[in-house]
Amino acid sequence: MGKPVAQYLHAQMSIRSNIVLRILRHNKQESHTVSAKTPVTIAYGDGIGPEIMEATLKILDAAGAAIDKEVIEIGRKVYEAGHSAGIPPEAWESLRRTKVFLKAPITTPQGSGYKSLNVTIRKTLGLYANVRPCRVYSPFVRTLHPDMDLVIIRENEEDTYAGIEHRQTDQVVQCLKLISRPGCEKIVRYAFEYAVKHGRKKVSVLVKDNIMKLTDGLFHQVFKEIAEEYPGIQTDSWIIDIGAARLADTPEIFDVMVMPNLYGDILSDIAAQITGSVGLGPSANIGENIAMFEAIHGSAPPIAGQDIANPSGLLLAAVMMLVHLDDPEPATAIHNAWLKVIEEGIHTVDVYTEKGSRKKVGTKEFAEAIIKRLGTTPETLAPVKYEKLDRDLPTHEEMRPTTRPRAKKDLVGVDMFLDWNAGTPDELGTKLSKVDSGPLNLVMITNRGVLVWPKGMPETFCTDHWRCRYLSPDTNNPIIKHEDIINLLGKARAAGFDFIKTENLYNFDGHPGYSLGQGQ
Repeated sequence: MGKPVAQYLHAQMSIRSNIVLRILRHNKQESHTVSAKTPVTIAYGDGIGPEIMEATLKILDAAGAAIDKEVIEIGRKVYEAGHSAGIPPEAWESLRRTKVFLKAPITTPQGSGYKSLNVTIRKTLGLYANVRPCRVYSPFVRTLHPDMDLVIIRENEEDTYAGIEHRQTDQVVQCLKLISRPGCEKIVRYAFEYAVKHGRKKVSVLVKDNIMKLTDGLFHQVFKEIAEEYPGIQTDSWIIDIGAARLADTPEIFDVMVMPNLYGDILSDIAAQITGSVGLGPSANIGENIAMFEAIHGSAPPIAGQDIANPSGLLLAAVMMLVHLDDPEPATAIHNAWLKVIEEGIHTVDVYTEKGSRKKVGTKEFAEAIIKRLGTTPETLAPVKYEKLDRDLPTHEEMRPTTRPRAKKDLVGVDMFLDWNAGTPDELGTKLSKVDSGPLNLVMITNRGVLVWPKGMPETFCTDHWRCRYLSPDTNNPIIKHEDIINLLGKARAAGFDFIKTENLYNFDGHPGYSLGQGQ
């Protein structure tokens, strides 16, 4: 039934990562054996988190996993205690000491000033790669796609998840989408290395660079550059909307998928759900020095405390953790016992069906069923056999982004954003044209990105948020000075305009580093 299950949960085993190098260094410095317990930071989370973590740890203990648990408190109680990040200082100390984190889901308050703790941890600790295997367990778990066999590798630090947002006017808020070349290089190379190490044949990139030509365009460009270094791997590219549609309809066309943060978050949940249940999905968050393992789903407060949550996602994430810790025997035993339970039709409510399941069980009974089957192997599903880590690994330095010569950067203009609600676009253009702008020319006004002056369309709906673009008129020598922008802002303020932000416009090696207005 497709590739062996082991391929899906080996992402962290042999990718070129300093996580592995840390283990190797540890092995050289100490006589490390599996019998020596490895410190692991544990967080029970909230919602269904405590229930599924208790079940997971009970299975780990029964299988003889050699871990020494350091429990920290994160999530709702910490938010309520006044820590707006959802994590206290002593928890950071534990994470930096153990370098391995098994985390149950936590609830992030919606709409208020609280930041997502998951995002905070990933970004703060440099966990740049989110690896989410999505496979089916047909015919034992109901799915419309019995041949689905893919891995989503999601960039984990950048994109709109930078969380940089501002309310700029009475009517408009903004969120900045940040994409860096080093961030793109790290995650794209990780995806290709994953494909090579695990016998995958194709890597697909999903972006929206027909619209976001600079940000998603950079991600796609880096993908094409790095793909040339892996001639044995097939590649294709998808605009994210049609790519998502094909994922939902014909997921068997995909193998390894790599994408920016937001797209990866959304599509990995979709992919997990169409395997049969999002509750089956594990994930690894991989950094240079620290790794975090978690279920891909949230804390599901409506079902908390009812003993019905599926612990499989967190349990399989714990299996990934054991492989990462070079403890293959309990990882193998747990995974095979879990597969045995699945094929015997002992299912939690999220995957239970009248026709396909034999027994509906709760969280605790599901865990007990796995414990009873430790030492057995599945009869239909492919059994798992984890091995000790491959020691012949390249250094992390070889995975680092390439050093490139800096582009020649010339300041050629500025976008001045105004909070203005006193008339039409033509009236704004007329008023701004009377402001002394020095060596800069007003060439365009947009509203929500759409050209409204000059020669805008009367049907275009406008808010109180305006982008006014000024450029040097000298195309042969377009360079201006920062002082020219400062003088422009001073004159605009003296004329009564409320500028809310500016974006300097640069040419890089003679090419514009800014987008055109829609309709320009």
